[in-house]
Amino acid sequence: MKPKGKIRWQVLVLIFFATTINYIDRQVIGILKPFIADDLNWDETDYGYIVTAFQIAYAIGLVTTGRFIDKYGTRIGYFWAIVVWSIAGMAHAAARSVFSFAATRFVLGIGESANFPAAVKGVAEWFPKKERALAAGLFNSGSTVGAILAPIMVTWITVSIGWQWAFIITGALGFIWVVFWLAYYQVPEKHPKISSEELQYITQDTAEKSDEKPMKWIDLLKYRQTVAICSTRFISDWVWWFFLFWIPDFLSKTHGINIKEVVLPLIVIYAVSSIGGIGGGWVSSNFIKTGKGVNYARKTTILICALLILPVMLVSQVANLWVAVGLIALAAAGHQGWASNIFTIVSDIYPKNAVGSMMGLSGFTGAIGGALSASFVGVLLDATGSYFLIFLVASTVYLANWAILRIFIREIKPLAP
Repeated sequence: MKPKGKIRWQVLVLIFFATTINYIDRQVIGILKPFIADDLNWDETDYGYIVTAFQIAYAIGLVTTGRFIDKYGTRIGYFWAIVVWSIAGMAHAAARSVFSFAATRFVLGIGESANFPAAVKGVAEWFPKKERALAAGLFNSGSTVGAILAPIMVTWITVSIGWQWAFIITGALGFIWVVFWLAYYQVPEKHPKISSEELQYITQDTAEKSDEKPMKWIDLLKYRQTVAICSTRFISDWVWWFFLFWIPDFLSKTHGINIKEVVLPLIVIYAVSSIGGIGGGWVSSNFIKTGKGVNYARKTTILICALLILPVMLVSQVANLWVAVGLIALAAAGHQGWASNIFTIVSDIYPKNAVGSMMGLSGFTGAIGGALSASFVGVLLDATGSYFLIFLVASTVYLANWAILRIFIREIKPLAP
C-alpha cells in the first residue's frame, strides 16, 4: 500500500524543473543558429565545431561530475552544476567569434554534464524500483518541456530586444531554481518532513547503506553490463543532440520557414517527444505492475521505442512540412522513451553508491559519440548539402541498442555483491 506522503513527488518536481532549465539553456543556440550565422558569417563547419566544443566539455565533465555527486551528494552536486551552467549560458551574450562561442559552450557543457547523473541518483534515492521508470520518464520530460519553452522564449526575446538578451534571460533562470533546491532538498533519511511510512516505502527493495563509498570507474568497467550500456549511449545519444542543434536549421533550409515560423513545429516535435518519454516510463512500469519482470519490461519497451524511430529515415525526402515534423516528432518520442528506460536500467543494476558514477561514465561515452558526430554532420552538410544519410543512420541505431542489451545483459538485475 502506498503511503500518503508526497515528499518524493515534490523532489521529482525540483528535478523536473532543473532538467527543463538545462534544456532551455542548451537549446538557445540551436534556435538562434540561422540568425547568428548570418550576423557573424558562420558556415556549417564553424557551427559543427561550436557544437563539438560543448560535447567535448560535456564528456570531460562527466568524467568527474558523476563521482563528485556520489561523493558529495545530490544536494551539493546539483547546486554547483546549475550555478556553473547558468553563468556560462549568460556569457554567450558577450561572444562574437567562433572561438568565443566555442569557449562559452565548453563551460556550459561542463556544468550541464552533471544534470542527469544528479537526476538519476535523486530518483534512485527517493523512489522504489517499481516507480523509477515512471519517475525517470517524468523528470526527463523536463528536457522536452525545456525544448518547447525555448523557441517561444528565445523568439520573443530576440525579436523584442536582440539575441544577446535571449542568452542572458534564459541563463538567469538557474539562479531562481537554486534557491528552492537548497531550501527543500535533502536525502530521505535526513528530510525533516518525511513520514516513517513513506521512508519505509522508498527503501522497501534495498538494504544498501547510505555511507558506502562510491565505486571507481575501473571497478565499473569490470562488468559487461557497463560495456553494454556505454555502447548504447555512444551510438545513439548524438541523435538527440542532432535534433536539438540542427532541426531548426533543417526546417529553415528545406521548408523555407523563418525564426518565427519555426516555433510551432518545434513545439509539436518536443510536445510529442515529452509524451514519448513519459509513455516509455509508464509502459515499462505498467509491465512490472501487471506481473512482468524488470528484464522483460525494460527490453520490450526499448524495442517498441526503436520501432517508432525507424520511419525518420524518410524525413529528408518529404516535401510537406507537417509530414516531416510528424516523422521527427515520432522519432524524438521514441528516443525519449528509450532514454527513460536506459536511465532506469542503470538504477536497476547498480547500487546507489555507484549510480552517479555509472551515469557519468555512460554519459561520457554518449558525449564522445555526440562530439564526433557534430563535427561530422557539419562537414557532411557542407560537402553534400543533404540530410539523407544522417537521418538514415539515426533511424537504425536504436534497434542496434536493443540487440546490444539482449546479447550482453541477459537479465537486468542488481549486480552480485
